[in-house]
Amino acid sequence: MVRYITKRLFYGVLVLFGVITIVFILFNVLPADPARMMLGQRADSASVEAINRDLGRDKPLPVQYLNYLNDLSPISVHNVADKNSFFYLDNTKYQPYKRLFNISSDKAIVLKSPYLRRSYQSKAKVSEILMQAFPLTALLAVVSILFAAIVGIITGIICAIKKDSWFDRLAMFFSVIGMSVPSFFAAILIAWLFAFVLGEFTGLNMIGSLYTIDDFGEGIRLDLKNIILPAFTLGIRPLAVIIELTRSSMLEVLSQDYIRTAKAKGLSFFMVIKRHALKNVMNPVVTAISGWFASLMAGAVFVEYVFDWKGMGMVMVDGLNKYDFPVVMGSLLFIAVILVIINILTDITYGLLDPRVRLN
Repeated sequence: MVRYITKRLFYGVLVLFGVITIVFILFNVLPADPARMMLGQRADSASVEAINRDLGRDKPLPVQYLNYLNDLSPISVHNVADKNSFFYLDNTKYQPYKRLFNISSDKAIVLKSPYLRRSYQSKAKVSEILMQAFPLTALLAVVSILFAAIVGIITGIICAIKKDSWFDRLAMFFSVIGMSVPSFFAAILIAWLFAFVLGEFTGLNMIGSLYTIDDFGEGIRLDLKNIILPAFTLGIRPLAVIIELTRSSMLEVLSQDYIRTAKAKGLSFFMVIKRHALKNVMNPVVTAISGWFASLMAGAVFVEYVFDWKGMGMVMVDGLNKYDFPVVMGSLLFIAVILVIINILTDITYGLLDPRVRLN
């Protein structure tokens, strides 16, 4: 198990290295000038040069890339003497940190949290911006996948038991529609139908986040109903996949010899499903749920934008609109880390559920 986890972590680091390289190259070939964006178009050349020097953009591209890797790495090299050095161990940047040992009179190896730079617009640390938005995206993804998993597994089992019935055909019809409709189109349609056309009966809002300002502007209140429509929209596609996967897996399991043996021994149909069929059905379903959960974490951008849900999707869209590259780059890297971690946990869970799978 330890060897397997170590190997997967190594592969995960390689994936993250590739993502970092692609993201860096992509955003550094774009024509936008961060210094002009921060100071305005009327800024003088001396101020622009000073900002570029502070951002390290006055150096050759390979040096900028090494600087970026050094900032992201938990173990990095820093100058501890020259405050004008781009590698200087600045308390305002690298906090918290711990100096491990010195490699020369002015350089040291430091253990720190990854530094994702600062926003060009707000000057706030990108890590702080992401930490404010991530809990809302995580909450939305968790509620969506719970809705999809609970409803999907129960519906898929019923469809398998009542194969070719009207319920089975109706569920398969809506599953096909759910997989076919893009999330951004479904978000617009659901917001219009349930919050505008039927808003008088549902009491739901077209837009809104978890916390809203009250009508008098005197405070912030928790508004849980605002999560219903975005969670439902985000859960439609995984729901359709889970229904079909559970149905097909259950039909395959019910045709096995050990199921017929259990029935012949006099077990009730409910006990056959509960004790023998369900566990074997859940192996591919758990894998699908885990994969979709990772996808929901990364793919909530359009849904959050349509419903004005203040998560990472809104942060990314706002960063793209304002050419705030550190925010967008940090968001992409943060999502990549989440995907790698979830994939490792998925493989471990699958191995624990199915003894036939060896983790080595």
